[in-house]
This record gives sequence, C-alpha cells and structure tokens, in this order.
Amino acid sequence: MADRAFGDLVASADPPLVVVTTAAAGEQSGCLVGFHAQSSIEPERYSVWLSKANHTYRVALRSAYFGLHFLTADDLAVAEHFGTLSGEDVDKFAGVDVEVDQHGVPLLTACPHRMLLARTAILDDGGDHVCLTTRVLLAQSSGRFRPLRVSAAAHLDAGHDADERAIEP
Repeated sequence: MADRAFGDLVASADPPLVVVTTAAAGEQSGCLVGFHAQSSIEPERYSVWLSKANHTYRVALRSAYFGLHFLTADDLAVAEHFGTLSGEDVDKFAGVDVEVDQHGVPLLTACPHRMLLARTAILDDGGDHVCLTTRVLLAQSSGRFRPLRVSAAAHLDAGHDADERAIEP
C-alpha cells in the first residue's frame, strides 16, 4: 500500500476531535481521540478507537461507561490538555471542572456537546488501537457548533508515540 496515498486520503477527511473520559474502581482517565464515528442508526450506536499506548485504554478495559465530548473550534486548550499529557504522569482532571455522573464518569463542564455511552463490545484486531462499540445513553448539545478538527491540532505532541504499546493489565 502506498503510505503517502493513505495519509493523503485520511488527512482529507479531517475528522473532528473528541475527548473520551471514563472511570473504573475510582480511577479517572481521559484522552483526545480522532478516530470515532456513528456506527448504527437504530439502535443508536457510536464507536470510538482508543490507542493501546494510552492510560485511558487500560482504564477503559475495566469500564462500562464513557463520556464523549465533542470539541468546538474554541477548545484547542482542552485538546492540548487531554492530548499532550499522559495519565501515567499526571492527573488530567486536576484543576479541570467536571461533573461526575451516576456511573462515576467525569464529564467536562466546559464541553456541553457530549454523549454518555455504555460499552457493548471491544474489538482488538491486533492494531495499535481497539474499537469500543457503544450504546448511546444520553446526548446533550447546546446547538450547532464548528468542530475542532485534527488539522487544527496537528502541531500538538501526543502524550505517547504512535508505536508505543501499553502493557496489558
């Protein structure tokens, strides 16, 4: 496969960025995600791909519920915070206003465009990401917005390199 052609095609799609949050056994985690999509109309399903290098991936393996926060074009600072720091090194929620839902999931109060998701399946096909297939429990929005796109955050240095792999819990 021509690496340049694949990269050009994917870059042209320029998907919106989201922050995924979750919690398990009192441990909160969150990360910036560019791989996500609606995966069913009826019933409403949404899929999110998490990097295996991420702290959030390891917490997600033990969690059944997730917050998915759609970032607006004005949320670059949120993207930088959740995309450049590693949950192994810092508490990403220190100093961040959150509401904790009934499942213990931290919801970012600064991000009103969000969904609460319940995991239905995890797919690990051996790549560097796993796919969480989820059921939409709740969707909230304050109206239409201009999303923050991958291209607008391309200058950020990720908390982990793409070729890093986490040690399985």
